[in-house]
Amino acid sequence: MVPMSSEGPPPPPPPPPPRRPEGAGRPSGPSGSGGSGTPGGGLRPAAASRWVLWAALAACAFVVILLLNQGTEKGKELSYSEFLNQVSKEKVAEVTYDNVNAKITGKFTSGSEFHTTGLQPFPEPDLELLREHEVVLKPKTPQAGLLEQWLPVLLFPLLIIGFFVFMQRRAQGQMGNIMSIGRSRAKTYSTERPGTTFADVAGYEGVKTEIREVVDFLKYPEKFSQIGARIPKGVLLVGPPGTGKTLIARAVAGEAGVPFLSVSGSDFMEMFVGVGASRVRDLFQTARKMGRAIIFIDEIDSIGRKRGAGLGGGHDEREQTLNQMLNEMDGFEATEGIVMIAATNRPDVLDPALLRPGRFDRQVVVPLPEHEERLAILRVHAKSKRISPDVDLAVVARGTPGMSGAELANLVNEAALHAVRRGGEMITRDDFEYARDRVLMGQRRESMALSEKEKELTAYHEAGHAVCATVLETADPVHKVTILPMGMALGVTQQLPQEDKHSYNQNYLEESIVVAMGGRIAERLVFGVVSTGANNDLVVSTERARKMVREWGMSERIGPMAWGSQGQVFLGEDLMHNARDYSDDTARVIDQETEKILRACEQKCYEVLTEHRNGLDLVARSLLEHETLHGAEVRRLVDLGANAPEATVPDPTDIPAYEDTTSAGDAPLDDTADTADSSPATSED
Repeated sequence: MVPMSSEGPPPPPPPPPPRRPEGAGRPSGPSGSGGSGTPGGGLRPAAASRWVLWAALAACAFVVILLLNQGTEKGKELSYSEFLNQVSKEKVAEVTYDNVNAKITGKFTSGSEFHTTGLQPFPEPDLELLREHEVVLKPKTPQAGLLEQWLPVLLFPLLIIGFFVFMQRRAQGQMGNIMSIGRSRAKTYSTERPGTTFADVAGYEGVKTEIREVVDFLKYPEKFSQIGARIPKGVLLVGPPGTGKTLIARAVAGEAGVPFLSVSGSDFMEMFVGVGASRVRDLFQTARKMGRAIIFIDEIDSIGRKRGAGLGGGHDEREQTLNQMLNEMDGFEATEGIVMIAATNRPDVLDPALLRPGRFDRQVVVPLPEHEERLAILRVHAKSKRISPDVDLAVVARGTPGMSGAELANLVNEAALHAVRRGGEMITRDDFEYARDRVLMGQRRESMALSEKEKELTAYHEAGHAVCATVLETADPVHKVTILPMGMALGVTQQLPQEDKHSYNQNYLEESIVVAMGGRIAERLVFGVVSTGANNDLVVSTERARKMVREWGMSERIGPMAWGSQGQVFLGEDLMHNARDYSDDTARVIDQETEKILRACEQKCYEVLTEHRNGLDLVARSLLEHETLHGAEVRRLVDLGANAPEATVPDPTDIPAYEDTTSAGDAPLDDTADTADSSPATSED
């Protein structure tokens, strides 16, 4: 299982300084992170131009609304005939007639207003009617204002001019982006912004001690200069993915109290020649202006690979970027007060010149967490979650050897998600059990339906793994066996180491191969055939046996000799040079010794299952009935089969059900992951 990365976005900013008294000004540094305004408190040019644009749009909208509302009539609307009728009834007091558009407005004798549209010109009989009833007539001829006259004329030219101005500014902005392509993309965090501290990093006390020396030097340089000590110019954080290298860098940002520049290795790479080197120069120039600063480069292996290792073996843009970084770190000019911190999980591909003293003086290994560190990490992730009292995080930590911090965080989150799906109010022990199965084995495939013959074959296959793991002395104990299809497997046998392991002897490795052979041998022993379900078991067994012979010196015929692993080619020098540095005769001997180990383990597996055939049948039948068995139940069935005569093997349906009487602190909850420090203990078929 590939560990999940916990390295997230660039480090957050450091904690804020003490509160300033009111009226104190905000400092502004070269990075511009001290405030959002320009020196003097004014708006930045971009913000000012945006405000001018919005103000112009608001003014235009106001003018349009004013023009639309200018000719709006008030009062009751009448038809022209009704207007004449009201005049005849002497209900109209006065009338205003517009000579341009024949609009008529007026007042009734009651004081209310009205409006209507008349004829143009005003009919003479209607004028006589108004005179007859003594209605005051006020003709008017309105004159268009300056705005009304010139706005229709100037509107279109103004739009054209505005369009060209907009296009010109846009072109200038694009030209500015092209000219600034060589600028560094590092994010600068000042001391005014809060961030992570070492108190937020669970475990890793040794790592924090080494990093804290760098932080102390930047905060109190006089303490080191008094005795002539020189702080390392660079610290390289090395470790598997998901162990929290970026999180530690965040803590450095929070503890240092100096400007912190964060950048990813891929930010230096562009399609244009010379851009990467230019960005490196700009990055260090920015740091020098700050006096004392920390530069953090995440995933430095993207630009720090060995020079001349490309397929062309020559000179490319990445090498120019690396050369510039080497010169800036320890070149002709001194960079006192600037400390570089980089993180990678592939230190073997880095250029030797980058790792020498004077550049990255110190390599800090961030390993997979031990039991106490896993417990501290689980407590951090469970702090904001509602955990049931039946959950013992110490048990969970003991049952997760080899898991990284990212995997532990994922485990807790999967348990919380399962609690929500089942409608629970708290995260229980069963939720953690489900989360462990989901993380290590994958999602259960509910839609897959096995035939009775396939289910029986799978049951005996998994029973073979379980019986071998239970009987063999140095094998890891069985934690759970299931014939439910999960992930890509039809069944899974999980083993759980009783403690963290960092090295393995030959007996342990050979018996792990015997356990892997258990499924194949059980099929042959019971059904007389073998199936494709043993494919993964054979791959794991062959690879382990080959490493025993070629890398670990566990063959008497080969003797104390070792050759490197023949992994995938990722560097050009591996492609140009033959990776196999031994003869064909030696390769033949390696193949023979590998086959010898596999044959011996196969024979031993056959003998174990033949001796414990009763237990094999009991475990297989119980799996067919219950589908999932725990390790203690497997142990009970194997012991029961060993004590019973061969002709009187009891039926598992007649055996009293197993009751788990162990407390939460007596039995581990989770099993191991496939990592470098804990051997794979899961057989998937």
